[in-house]
Amino acid sequence: MGNADFGYLSKANGDNNGVQRVEVPPPQPFLKSLHYNLKETFFPDDPLRQFKNKPASKKFIMGLQYLFPIFEWAPRYTFQFLKSDLVSGITIASLAIPQGISYAKLANLPPIYGLYSSFIPPLVYAMMGSSKDLAVGTVAVASLLVASMLGSEVNATENPTLYLHLAFTATFFAGVFQASLGLLRLGLIVDFLSHATIVGFMGGAATVVCLQQLKGILGLEHFTHSTDIISVMRSVFTQTHQWRWESGVLGCCFLFFLLVTRYFSKRKPKFFWISAMAPLTSVILGSLLVYLTHAEKHGVEVIGELKKGLNPPSITNLVFVSPYLMTAIKTGIITGVIAMAEGIAVGRSFAMFKNYNIDGNKEMIAFGMMNIVGSCTSCYLTTGPFSRSAVNFNAGCKTAVSNIVMAIAVMITLLFLTPLFYYTPLVVLSAIIMSAMLGLIDYEAAIHLFKVDKFDFIVCMGAYLGVVFANIEIGLIIAVTISLLRLLLFVARPRTVVLGNIPNSKIYRNIEHYPNANQVPGVLILEIDAPIYFANSSYLRERIIRWIDEEEDRLKSSGECSLQYVILDMSTVGNIDTSGISMLDEVKKLLDRRDLKLVLANPVAEVMKKLDKGKFIENLGQEWIHLTVGDAVAACNFMLHTCNKPSSVKEESEQWNNIV
Repeated sequence: MGNADFGYLSKANGDNNGVQRVEVPPPQPFLKSLHYNLKETFFPDDPLRQFKNKPASKKFIMGLQYLFPIFEWAPRYTFQFLKSDLVSGITIASLAIPQGISYAKLANLPPIYGLYSSFIPPLVYAMMGSSKDLAVGTVAVASLLVASMLGSEVNATENPTLYLHLAFTATFFAGVFQASLGLLRLGLIVDFLSHATIVGFMGGAATVVCLQQLKGILGLEHFTHSTDIISVMRSVFTQTHQWRWESGVLGCCFLFFLLVTRYFSKRKPKFFWISAMAPLTSVILGSLLVYLTHAEKHGVEVIGELKKGLNPPSITNLVFVSPYLMTAIKTGIITGVIAMAEGIAVGRSFAMFKNYNIDGNKEMIAFGMMNIVGSCTSCYLTTGPFSRSAVNFNAGCKTAVSNIVMAIAVMITLLFLTPLFYYTPLVVLSAIIMSAMLGLIDYEAAIHLFKVDKFDFIVCMGAYLGVVFANIEIGLIIAVTISLLRLLLFVARPRTVVLGNIPNSKIYRNIEHYPNANQVPGVLILEIDAPIYFANSSYLRERIIRWIDEEEDRLKSSGECSLQYVILDMSTVGNIDTSGISMLDEVKKLLDRRDLKLVLANPVAEVMKKLDKGKFIENLGQEWIHLTVGDAVAACNFMLHTCNKPSSVKEESEQWNNIV
């Protein structure tokens, strides 16, 4: 039941004054209650609603369309859609090819595997994904995570085959984890990665990736495997004698070109294609420059030979034996969560622009299946990167066919065009990565967090500094830990506020928020702003008693009528456990010893049900539970109209019975 549920209403027997009582909800069978709670937890969108009252054949077709959305929209596909998707697919292919090669190098994998990962996964997503705008491929952050986590166990240079097989295995486990979350409707796990966490984590990862590219920009052969800024800077400045000016000049020129084109496209959205084509243009120009000047003989490293042909099968290369199995599982789960969070966030962002909805759990199944299939076809982790999806969106894509067009373009490249990348300088790939990563450092979002919520800003900076000064895993752990700590603080230390009456109304609000609100003489009204659980029951007991002590001191110093009633507004108390009921019992006993009366206002149905089962209502007396704060205040005022307290609780109850 929601907070707006004011309980079940009935008129008391013999009630001639229209006084409404708060009734205890009728009992429900345990299985029915459990079914309701599970449904609200795991099926808030009620995906099975569409299957109700449908024949078996229709249910089968609808189930097939649910798992494979392509069967739903393909019959309505038109030639106009194809023209738009064709342009979008070719445009994102021009970005996907150089990015795929670049990000594979970032993951310490042979460049060809970046192209493999841009061929099979987009085809799987086109059949199973629900987003019209998401463009699937490898991402820099996941690539860096793979390099960092696997690199700590296996050296990619000394043992490249094992490293490659572990990358496939980590991708397999990432896919299994993602698909399992989707099938079990456990997408709520991703919700623990708050917006502030993602902003800080992405910014820190982007900073680390940029720093790692100094190896390529400066033409260094030996470089640290650590990702923290101190190790990277030490590695850079202890090798100043090995810096290659040719590589540095070339890298800075291409980085400047890429940043200028991106800035221009951002200022002039109609020319989005200029920024989209810039990476491929850089690869072509860089390759021509190296080929014509023989720069590879003067310290400019090139990609070298790329194998022709489509993805070879890799299912037999998956590693399921010790001691590397746990490393692959850990890498897969962490990279899978990050990739999934980014992909779903990007998909939802663009879906909002076009006014359609995407199913987060269905997206997780699609991501999981494309990574499972990808791990068996020589691909490493893929998701829906923001940069590629933004280009797809701006190019006017209509459906996921744009992913199919991109995959076909990559297939043609794999079959016929890979020799053309022989002379592509690595420094150009470094410039492409740096250009893409600078866009992920969202300092404007960090400033916004600082202005709106300082705690969110601390979470953001915790993630950023953890990634930059330690490593990616520690940064992520710091951010999630701070977020969970905040969540626990919200539960364990809920707000309690004093309510006052807005003049000339029956409305009661926080007196700090509304300074013109007047406190009711002899009555203290407290609002509890959270469910009452074992984690906060002790705190709430102490806080309520402190409010009472402070109010009595205030009344004594001002000479006003002494405090006689304490009203607890339970409107926002969505639930209560046995510890909470015990706390209310203790508060009532303390108030009885001080000749004060406890009154409850507006408890919701779930709370009423538990208070009744816990015998608290019987102990308190149902006449002291009211539908609204106004009703509670009216009842208390009737007792206080002479400012004389009844001599006993019994006499007070008799006076109350005269009201009703």
